[in-house]
Amino acid sequence: MRDVDIVIVGAGPAGLAAAHSAAQSGVTIALIDDNPLAGGQIWRGGPNRSTHPQAKKLWTELQTMSNVQWCMQSRIVGLVGPAQLLLETPQQAVKLGYRKLILATGARERLLPFPGWTLAGVTGAGGLQALVKGGYPVHDKRIIVAGSGPLLLAVAATLQQRGAHVLQILEQSNWRQLAGFALQLTRTPAKLKQAWQLRGQLAGIAYHTDSYVVRAEGDYQLRAVQIMRGGQSETIDCDYLACGYGLLPNTELAEAIGCHIVDGAVQVDACQHTSVENVYCAGEGSGVGGVDLALAEGYIAGAHAGGLGVTDGHWLAQRRSQQGFARRLSKTFALRPELRNLCDADTLVCRCEDVAYSSLQSHASWRSAKLHTRCGMGPCQGKVCGGATDFLFGWKPDSVRLPVSPARIGSLISLRDEGAARVCDLAD
Repeated sequence: MRDVDIVIVGAGPAGLAAAHSAAQSGVTIALIDDNPLAGGQIWRGGPNRSTHPQAKKLWTELQTMSNVQWCMQSRIVGLVGPAQLLLETPQQAVKLGYRKLILATGARERLLPFPGWTLAGVTGAGGLQALVKGGYPVHDKRIIVAGSGPLLLAVAATLQQRGAHVLQILEQSNWRQLAGFALQLTRTPAKLKQAWQLRGQLAGIAYHTDSYVVRAEGDYQLRAVQIMRGGQSETIDCDYLACGYGLLPNTELAEAIGCHIVDGAVQVDACQHTSVENVYCAGEGSGVGGVDLALAEGYIAGAHAGGLGVTDGHWLAQRRSQQGFARRLSKTFALRPELRNLCDADTLVCRCEDVAYSSLQSHASWRSAKLHTRCGMGPCQGKVCGGATDFLFGWKPDSVRLPVSPARIGSLISLRDEGAARVCDLAD
């Protein structure tokens, strides 16, 4: 068993910022992430390689802080007792005790089902971006980027930089919504500058609003995509379709601990404190808002968890400004109702357990669907189909079962005390 003052789950921008501010008080910190490198999805490949002005500064200063322990390629399996977590590292499983806990678990991409979405060559927008950043070759490949949100522009820019031919960017929101959003960007100058730079990089690539994917076509490999653009159907030949509909907060660990969840995100107060004593949440887990909001929330959570409080009003002002941006983002890119009507009867909604749309239509809740069809019972534990069924049917998960992440059997049985036995029983 190990004990530290503060455990931070997630080494993305929010987690790094929380570690930096908390470490100023001299407390011992364990920073945990299941990736081999810090940075999360936004600074994938390491913060030292990012162009964001805060990334390299955070990374450099954290390297000098001896009270910060890095636990990379490690994950939290669940709780094994009061203020105790089961941590799985590449070598072993250990019980990790803490005085304060900061959840910086980020978000995942929302994927929506449509005919052909399981074909090889169809990926999430952020998913393909992550693959390409990791070295996946897309040179000379014809790619359509579709879905909703500013992430589409960032994905297209990454693909273009790697030599791909981005044929079109399809945004499901209409032009009037986007024009209003663009006018409001003056409230957040950094976002305005970023949007301007991205649009410049993508000059020459068609950007269509009021457009969305209807189906993907091909035998086993994607060959073409049927789209609806301005009410007109069109079919486009392509090699890849990168399609994502925004982000969903990762709240599973917070729910397992007992934190209140409101509108799909962890509820926090002005100190980033959750409804559970000594547990804080920062970044996308408490509401999707982008890297600058995540940094502000991380600094605030770390300062309060470390006992120092926030002495720099800059972070409070940045949080307030970026929360306004997040609200405008959510309103502008709200998903259109037509996306609920894309599935055919045989379209798979739960890919892990091969559950088709027709098998779910007769059920009234997530629980009923799980009991009768095994929807959400596969390896992803509903992380993909859960977001889809929430949008399609309005279903909300009614519980979180341990383990919250896939774990080795050895990790579950290695701790022979009562807490570990309880985890094993729940996972059985």
